[in-house]
Amino acid sequence: MDPRIDVIDWPGVTADLDAQGWTLLPRLLDSRECDALAGLYLRDNGFRSRVVMGRHGFGQGEYKYFSYALPPLIQALRTTLYPRLAPIANRWHERMGKAARFPDDHAAFLARCHEAGQVRPTPLILQYGPGDYNCLHQDLYGEHVFPLQVAVLLDEPGQDFQGGEFVMTEQRPRMQTRPMVVPLRKGDAVLFAVNSRPMHGVRGDYQVKLRHGVSKLISGKRHTVGVIFHDAT
Repeated sequence: MDPRIDVIDWPGVTADLDAQGWTLLPRLLDSRECDALAGLYLRDNGFRSRVVMGRHGFGQGEYKYFSYALPPLIQALRTTLYPRLAPIANRWHERMGKAARFPDDHAAFLARCHEAGQVRPTPLILQYGPGDYNCLHQDLYGEHVFPLQVAVLLDEPGQDFQGGEFVMTEQRPRMQTRPMVVPLRKGDAVLFAVNSRPMHGVRGDYQVKLRHGVSKLISGKRHTVGVIFHDAT
């Protein structure tokens, strides 16, 4: 087990996720680890593809998907967080009436993805400069979707960049959209719903849809690592 994962307040995490669809994991990575990961963006090797967001209408900025084998730190986060999240994911699916259930071990879930043709790794690193932003979206990638994912901020707001807040929206049936701004510092992670989460109503549970993005960067440079637990087609 990873000590950084073991010390997380998991009952508090579960309560936050149930209440709002996201939670903070403060200081998940230290400054040295953040700098090392951000530095990977300048390399040509270790990635399967590079996406320039403006070419696809995704926003402005760019990102790269890691190739297998993943960097050890990314692999460790993916492997050690998943067993803590699988029970939450299974409970959510039960409440939302979804048939899929998730195994305890991440390797077993990836095997399910790969059997369905989802064989491309999805962890990624994003880079933003002045004027860049990321439109609201969901990271789905195929039939098999794990309902939670993690993003880690690798630079310090107010020091390395200005603007560029991590934002989320929640759409409840027949209600106006709820905006949420997640307060991240360097090394903090946000754990959040990929697509839907259950909400308790007067007639029982129902689904609400969430999307996430990044507001416009005013100055500086901003890097984020995304840890997604399902692979892509």
